[in-house]
Amino acid sequence: MRTSAAGNEGLPRPIRGFTLIELVVVLALIALAASGVSLSLRDSADSALERDADRLAALLETGRAQSRAHGVPVVWQTQANGTRFEFAGLPPPGLPREWLHSNTRAAPDSRLVLGPEPLIGAQAVAVTSAAPLGKTLWVMTDGLRPFQVHSRPDAAGARP
Repeated sequence: MRTSAAGNEGLPRPIRGFTLIELVVVLALIALAASGVSLSLRDSADSALERDADRLAALLETGRAQSRAHGVPVVWQTQANGTRFEFAGLPPPGLPREWLHSNTRAAPDSRLVLGPEPLIGAQAVAVTSAAPLGKTLWVMTDGLRPFQVHSRPDAAGARP
């Protein structure tokens, strides 16, 4: 910064630049941001399977509630290859019949009875991803609590 003091005009201006500390701080911030971005990225196959499993749990609870409301048993079952499913016993238009992601599969010929009684038996269905190194999630209930997603078949005490 220039001043108007006497004798200040003949001195050379100092060379300006970044100090080592400033450069280290900037590099540390860049490294922190890059690590945050890399940790926030998830495998899309795993997240798609989790979305489908959560959706199935919600659909099963919806089918269970409609079964109790109409007083008729509702049966959820998969087709032979597990790529589609259906709710038998619901009035039209029913509930969705397809997975959100094309790689999601349920155990072939799975069958769950959803009511109309308030208490149903412990039930579970395995939901897997057809992608390489596919993960398996379990949508299950102990018969009293709502359907929930678990990573192990023994998590809620229900057996598939």
